[in-house]
Amino acid sequence: MLRSVILAAAGSSRIERIVEHAPISRGVVRRFVPGTGTDDALRATRELVGQGLAVSLDHLGEDTLTADQAAATKDEYLHLLKALADAGLAGAAEVSVKLSALGQVFDETLAYEHAHDICAAAAAAGTTVTLDMEDHETTDATLDVLSRLRADFPGTGAVLQAYLRRTEGDCRELATEGSRVRLCKGAYAEPESVAFQSAVDVDKSFVRCLNILMPGPGYPMVATHDPRLIAIAEDRVKWFDRAPQSFEFQMLYGVRPEEQLRLAGLGYTVRSYVPYGTRWYAYLMRRLAERPANLAFFLRALKSRN
Repeated sequence: MLRSVILAAAGSSRIERIVEHAPISRGVVRRFVPGTGTDDALRATRELVGQGLAVSLDHLGEDTLTADQAAATKDEYLHLLKALADAGLAGAAEVSVKLSALGQVFDETLAYEHAHDICAAAAAAGTTVTLDMEDHETTDATLDVLSRLRADFPGTGAVLQAYLRRTEGDCRELATEGSRVRLCKGAYAEPESVAFQSAVDVDKSFVRCLNILMPGPGYPMVATHDPRLIAIAEDRVKWFDRAPQSFEFQMLYGVRPEEQLRLAGLGYTVRSYVPYGTRWYAYLMRRLAERPANLAFFLRALKSRN
């Protein structure tokens, strides 16, 4: 119920204005979103790489409705990738891209062309791209673009969401040689017909998907903050005798930072997902909906500022 309320708030422009303009919330937002510009993204990347972490950078923006907005998003990624290369950070930082931010809603061909340009720039910089997954209505279209991009850029990463009932099948199709697959729980409000509704069922699906990806020849990217699922993933790594460089853990910037460092200290690759940009509200709301501890942190921070 709480998750549904938060996700509903994510679509409220009124609540967005309140949160966006409340001085007491700005410091809290910075825990999860380090800033709005490329320089902020680079600063956070340097800090994380200095701590022994890898990074995935996401320029926030999902409601792109015009070709000019889509082109501006693409240009920002090209600028970011050049900046990463110039700073010597491309080897430790990739980019994550939402096709909706590139125009998928109104022109799928345009979105593919922009994504292709970003992948080409990433390859030139010496890094990779992961296509973020969004709501279930875009899953097939996103996987189709992924397949087309991999023809030229085989390292392009996929994202699969364990709460979707279809995901086990998608894992089987994508558990192939060299295939980079980020497995996460999922953060959108989805109907019961396509998605598991209870946390227990989502966790069970996550483990079933792990059991498909871990013994395969691909590169699993285990994206969770759940201590139990992390422990299960570590168990599967040992069971299937995976080398440390053949998979990675991924967590969100600002969420369980001590655990990120602990896992990195054990020799695992740990990638921190770092969003930046002005359009942070919907992202923040989904992060609060994903994990009650995030909401508790947010409320405690607000209370402490009163």
